[in-house]
Amino acid sequence: MNFLRRRRLVLTGPPVLALLITAAGCSSADDTARAAVPGPGTKVTELCRKLDKALPSKADGQDRRDPTPASALTAGWGNPAIILRCGVPRPAEMSDPEADGVEVNGVGWLLQKQKDGAFRFTSTLRKAYVEVRIPAGRTGDGMAALVDLAPAIKKAIPAGIAD
Repeated sequence: MNFLRRRRLVLTGPPVLALLITAAGCSSADDTARAAVPGPGTKVTELCRKLDKALPSKADGQDRRDPTPASALTAGWGNPAIILRCGVPRPAEMSDPEADGVEVNGVGWLLQKQKDGAFRFTSTLRKAYVEVRIPAGRTGDGMAALVDLAPAIKKAIPAGIAD
């Protein structure tokens, strides 16, 4: 009778082990941020690649932790992540004369407060639109991150009107 019991364990053991490994893999504490990768044209993509190389290793005191999927068009800092996306489409709100705008160290931004308390900033008067999302709960309104990102944006994305 012990033999049958052992045989049963041998037959059900590997599938149970596989199930446990799969479940553990799915429930891991993966706190990597995700960001949709923009799909701009070739000219803007090249500008965004230059920006990616110029971005600082820290923003708002947070270490760089790029989101998934990996792309030269996205970057991130901290957890919850400050997310930068380069080559985004022009937001319709830029045409609204009542829209809120701010300038930080020579870079103009359209400011949009999100329903969840986050802030979304989109660069203005640059050859590529750069979006920075500051998560809800970050101290202040995200200006520290914009101060840190402005030199790279000025260096890599020329002033002008994006196509």
